[in-house]
Amino acid sequence: MDVEQLMGLVKEVVAKSQKLSSAHILDKKAPVNYACIFTHSIAEFEEMSKLAHKLGSIAQETPTGPVFEISPLQTAAGALRLLKIRKPDPKRPERGDADFTIEDFGTFKKEYLGKPGFTLIKRAEYEMVELIDPSYDVIAYFSHPTLAEILKLNR
Repeated sequence: MDVEQLMGLVKEVVAKSQKLSSAHILDKKAPVNYACIFTHSIAEFEEMSKLAHKLGSIAQETPTGPVFEISPLQTAAGALRLLKIRKPDPKRPERGDADFTIEDFGTFKKEYLGKPGFTLIKRAEYEMVELIDPSYDVIAYFSHPTLAEILKLNR
């Protein structure tokens, strides 16, 4: 794999996550704010992490892998500036996920939680709605606040 192939994979994950999102929610124009590639072996994780370093610098270290702030990458859901390469996890057989920005998160939660595929996940600094549909090999998330806001990255 080279940098161009990694960027193609990221674009593909975002596009598939956007299709997943569009199949289940009404706000079909939610822009992407973060994407994550799920690796399936240590060798793949190491290779993709090295390539991601060529795209930008580490904005956050997490137990599951680094988050990179990259030069804006144009995707089907807008410009992407945050990319995570996730360590292999048998609980995540999917290829990746994308996180989309929802204008009115409170209304969004009320409207979609309880519908098939939607789950609320609460963390110390944020909460997110997860959307999983087994017919897709990606996941869509809707977080508040966004990771860029948490990391205080200027957009």
